[in-house]
Amino acid sequence: MKLHTLLSSLSAYTGDISQNPIITSIENDNRLVKTGSLFVCVKGYTVDGHDFAASAVANGAAAVVAEKPLDLQVPVIIVRDTSRAMAILADRFYQHPTQKLKLIGITGTNGKTTTSHLIEKLLQDDHKKTGLIGTMYTKIADQVLETKNTTPDSVTLQKTFNAMVENKVECAVMEVSSHALELGRVHGCDYDIAVFTNLTQDHLDFHKTMENYKHAKTLLFSQLGNAYSDSRKKYAVINGDDPASPDFIHSTAAHVVTYGIDQDADVRAKDIAITSSGTRFILSTATEEMPIELKLIGKFSVYNVLAAVSVGLCLGMKLEQIIASLEEVKGVPGRFELVDAGQDFTVIVDYAHTPDSLENVLRTVNEFAKGKTYVLAGCGGDRDKSKRPIMARIACELADVPVFTSDNPRSEVPEEILKDMEEGVKGKDYRVIVDRKEAIGWAVGQAERDDVILIAGKGHETYQEVNKVRHHFDDREEAREAILSRMKK
Repeated sequence: MKLHTLLSSLSAYTGDISQNPIITSIENDNRLVKTGSLFVCVKGYTVDGHDFAASAVANGAAAVVAEKPLDLQVPVIIVRDTSRAMAILADRFYQHPTQKLKLIGITGTNGKTTTSHLIEKLLQDDHKKTGLIGTMYTKIADQVLETKNTTPDSVTLQKTFNAMVENKVECAVMEVSSHALELGRVHGCDYDIAVFTNLTQDHLDFHKTMENYKHAKTLLFSQLGNAYSDSRKKYAVINGDDPASPDFIHSTAAHVVTYGIDQDADVRAKDIAITSSGTRFILSTATEEMPIELKLIGKFSVYNVLAAVSVGLCLGMKLEQIIASLEEVKGVPGRFELVDAGQDFTVIVDYAHTPDSLENVLRTVNEFAKGKTYVLAGCGGDRDKSKRPIMARIACELADVPVFTSDNPRSEVPEEILKDMEEGVKGKDYRVIVDRKEAIGWAVGQAERDDVILIAGKGHETYQEVNKVRHHFDDREEAREAILSRMKK
């Protein structure tokens, strides 16, 4: 695409564009620039893209988008906000790919990953070719790609959606983080359905207040648009039990579908029964009620399922078809995942890394645990410090044997993170084992018949980040190894 054609999508810019080179790609990382790339200078947390513009040109950039004049040998286009311009340019360069897809976005503190996989299952069973973008990976049809952020930057997003269109994907499901919404990464994404799971404390290191955090989440719903179309209806699927739900409903002009357990809702679960092997309840809509029996465990799983059911109904699926699909789901990696090596006690690995998610998982465990409950909990470095004592308090209140250990300390000293946790549980009984491998081994060595060990925080992750370096570490592997080692003795 010629530079002048691409720039026609911007409403205002300055700079000398007497040259009109062919643009072969858009990049905001100078290391990815190749001959013909348009390099966009974006200011990040730790680096400023303007400092790498010369390097980008040396690598072959044909033009640069910046927020200030730069002395370069290629056209420099100056805009007020390069992040916003990058989203507009990427959407134009890839020819508006999300307008060619049915796009479903999911936001909320907890449940995004599981809900996205449940919706993906519904779509695939409805014979739709799917794409998925989230915490664990990106999928383009059957191709699985690594994901660095829950929601990638706007260039990566539009490039990915374009690849989905080229691979005949019909429906895409994506997790949408509050960071992405606040930073405008999803500008240009034309959503058909937005889903709100819940709102509890997290990411206050970035948003500072819960009000700011909530506002960032509501942007997904306000960005559904203000028009009504018979050919392309927009839906807001909202957890009606969450105290923040009125704010999300108020933020959107789209058709609203609520789901819940405790409050009246369009899609509701009644008569819930939770066991160690699954969950069953009566699924109720405005027109029908049907029983459903899941292999998933816990009240939080019911909410995720209700969200997926609501999306299925918005897409015109029959309730009977939806139930049949969801009853087949065995689980999502790292989400209440059992580690079974033949031991007589239970080991569960879960991604719970927020106060609310840890509380939900522990309460679920306590509903079926016959013996003692162990929990291994930690808090990530360089993240919201205010939740550390809260996480520790929940662990001590709901587990018989709480163990505090490292969980991606990043650039922080692990012992200091654990001291922050201990501030919330002075006088309580707990154990501190800094080394995560050692902590898992200790818990496995102590457990008796019918006890339950919950290893919380990392879930599907296969690394431990220490001093900003990622080392291979998988809670599931470590737990299995510890169990087998114990059984050999």
